[in-house]
Amino acid sequence: MLHGQAGAKACDLGATDLYALNVLELAGAMTPGELGARTGLTTGPTTRLIDRLEQAGYVRRVPAPDDRRKVIVEPAGRPAGLDQVLAPARRKVGEILAGYSPEQLEVLYDYFDRAAAAYQEAAELLRSGS
Repeated sequence: MLHGQAGAKACDLGATDLYALNVLELAGAMTPGELGARTGLTTGPTTRLIDRLEQAGYVRRVPAPDDRRKVIVEPAGRPAGLDQVLAPARRKVGEILAGYSPEQLEVLYDYFDRAAAAYQEAAELLRSGS
């Protein structure tokens, strides 16, 4: 989390803005509601987030192909210097991963996939009050 905040600040973004851009880059285009659910924001803050990112040229709103009343938010650009800012951490993580065997990497990737799903499910339970 600290690295994400430092990276966002280095690119003149808020941490939530950078997080939302990462969500869009990893998951692809989605509705504002989906983006809000994934970032934990309610409708108003999600709209302001999209407005900021659109004004900065990082996302664009496009009509949904199946329903022109719906809007899809899609990535349109990357923050200047983001790759440069993240390169040292990516390099260090790559060095760490290079020290594992293919079998160990399989276990690690399986863990991260399953843990991510568990955290997502737990977050949804917290939001729903269950």
